[in-house]
Amino acid sequence: MIIPISELQQDTLEQIIESFVLREGTDYGEQEVSLAEKVAQIHQQLKQGEVLLVYSELYETVNIVPKEHYD
Repeated sequence: MIIPISELQQDTLEQIIESFVLREGTDYGEQEVSLAEKVAQIHQQLKQGEVLLVYSELYETVNIVPKEHYD
C-alpha cells in the first residue's frame, strides 16, 4: 500500500526517511554526504514522486522504493 507523504506528520516522515538512510549502509563514493543531506535528498525524491513510501501488510514494515516498482 502506498502511503501519501501528505498523510504523515513531518516528524514521523523525517524519522522514516532517516531510518531508511541508515539501513541502506555507508556510501564510500568520491564525496561523503552527511545524514542530513541524504535525508533531504530522499525527502525531495518523495515530493517529486521519484520514490514512494510503501507499507507492507505482510511484513508490517514501511519502506521507500523507486516508483518503477509500481508502474
